[in-house]
Amino acid sequence: MKRRVPIGLYAITDSQLTPSETMAASVEAAILGGAVMVQYREKSAPMAERLAQARSLQSVCATTDIPLLINDDIELAKRIGAAGVHLGQTDGSAAEARRLLGDGAIIGITCHADLELAEAATNGGADYLAFGRFFNSSTKPDAPPAPTAILAEAKRFKRPLTAIGGITTENGELLIRAGADLLAVVGGLFGGSPEATMQKAQIFQRLFASHHPLFLTPK
Repeated sequence: MKRRVPIGLYAITDSQLTPSETMAASVEAAILGGAVMVQYREKSAPMAERLAQARSLQSVCATTDIPLLINDDIELAKRIGAAGVHLGQTDGSAAEARRLLGDGAIIGITCHADLELAEAATNGGADYLAFGRFFNSSTKPDAPPAPTAILAEAKRFKRPLTAIGGITTENGELLIRAGADLLAVVGGLFGGSPEATMQKAQIFQRLFASHHPLFLTPK
């Protein structure tokens, strides 16, 4: 059955901020704080390590009924039974992901700050569109900047919109007000203790509860 793309905090892992020994605990803390979706992002580790990490996160997410998406690796997503995949512009197509993962998978596409890419992703079957970077980002320092106005312009595609890039508890409200349905957060969420991660996630949850008209606080 097709899962709806949720509204709220989208937690993204990072090899430096969420290393293997703390990854599961950090992600669990983010979920307990209110994260509504998780993305496993690891591009350089050996396949055996990536498989073990992804399976560990899939166990955490399945227990809490939170969708886990895999960054840029359709085969890994299929292998562990993830809820879906997030693809960059050079990492495969939504059509290929749909063929391998099935109609029920959640497929997100990076659109940078380009509405033509967003239109192509929509026509290709993407379930959500990701724009950014909106602020300076330590995890994606070379990503092209995106204006907040693009979120309002992208509403015409009638897909949930994800904002990414340098997002913190201090600047997240601006993006929600501009039209973001999901805030994809890495450094602004992870890097401290699980308790600190949970507290930040709770702040993001309150921002959505206060400023997004369709956000429903999880029971």
